[in-house]
Amino acid sequence: MSERVLAATQVGARQMELRDYPMPEISSDDALLKVEIAGICGSDIGGYQEFEGAPRIRGHENVGFLAKIGANAAQRWGVKEGDRVVVEQYLPCGNCRWCRIGEYRFCDQTDKLPGRPILRYGNTPVNVAPSLWGGFSQYLYLPPNAIVHKIPAHVPATQAALFVPLANGMQWAYLQGGAAPGKTVVIQGPGQMGLSSVVAAREAGAQCIIVSGLTRDARRFEVARKLGAHHTIDVENENLSARVKEITNGQGADVVVNVSRGGKSTVRDALECASKISTIVLAGPGNQEIPTRGFGRKLVTMKWVQGSSYTAFELGLQVIASGRYPLGEISTHQFDLNHVNEAIRAFAGEEGPSGVIHVSIRPEV
Repeated sequence: MSERVLAATQVGARQMELRDYPMPEISSDDALLKVEIAGICGSDIGGYQEFEGAPRIRGHENVGFLAKIGANAAQRWGVKEGDRVVVEQYLPCGNCRWCRIGEYRFCDQTDKLPGRPILRYGNTPVNVAPSLWGGFSQYLYLPPNAIVHKIPAHVPATQAALFVPLANGMQWAYLQGGAAPGKTVVIQGPGQMGLSSVVAAREAGAQCIIVSGLTRDARRFEVARKLGAHHTIDVENENLSARVKEITNGQGADVVVNVSRGGKSTVRDALECASKISTIVLAGPGNQEIPTRGFGRKLVTMKWVQGSSYTAFELGLQVIASGRYPLGEISTHQFDLNHVNEAIRAFAGEEGPSGVIHVSIRPEV
């Protein structure tokens, strides 16, 4: 009997079940990853709760060891069997306009289009051969267009699983937000993305880093300060704009990174605390209103963001490998393949342990 692979497979809304799949054959152009750990992303919550379409294996924050790799793939990626790598979620075509300019995360092949399956880890259905398109599994298939990065062996698995949040922080706070020496950065939301943005702003040399959140975020505020935030603001007990103006001697924030999941007024709050010339990065997935009047004479640039670039991933991995930050404070909980339902619900704050920030799946069953 051929070897089988166990994977937690989503079969309906809020329904995961353990299924087994054939171990795929590997050619000279592709590879097979033995999954070490896979992080849960905020986007997994929506897909879990509002599932539609064919069954699929979730998980797009994937870390592991190359179990099998073809000769051409090894040369293309500059890796060998046994290397530890992280895998980006995108499986781009390599030939379209966006791929040609290096913005492959916008490739149509990685998006939902009528008449063809989406090609992106954690989203591609299992009816697309060879089925292993998600990290909540013992093994992950790497086609020729997979994007891999090496990660050193000394990095703890739970911290390696933070490579996507750290890349997003680098992309949003630094590369697109413009965090830099002398600047004040306000981060709305102290979840895994907000805390990663603290690290990115700190790496960029920001003069003042302010994190806002809710009263229940007291523990996350503590983590934010350990990572380098200079101030934290509980918006249920303090006015964000007034407090930012007080901290900055009336100048306001040069960069605001909105990674808040809720509250229709968070963009208004960002505009109110922003400096006269500033950038607001909109990364929060909530249903937020964007007002256009009542903020005085300001030159504000708003940027919607989507995922991270190759450069951001490399920068994030360098920070993880450096050991300069207590990233273990972010990576709080791990579950096995038998308990992916519980893991996602815990991450969403529906049930389970308290103090959850970042949750990972280990392939043990």
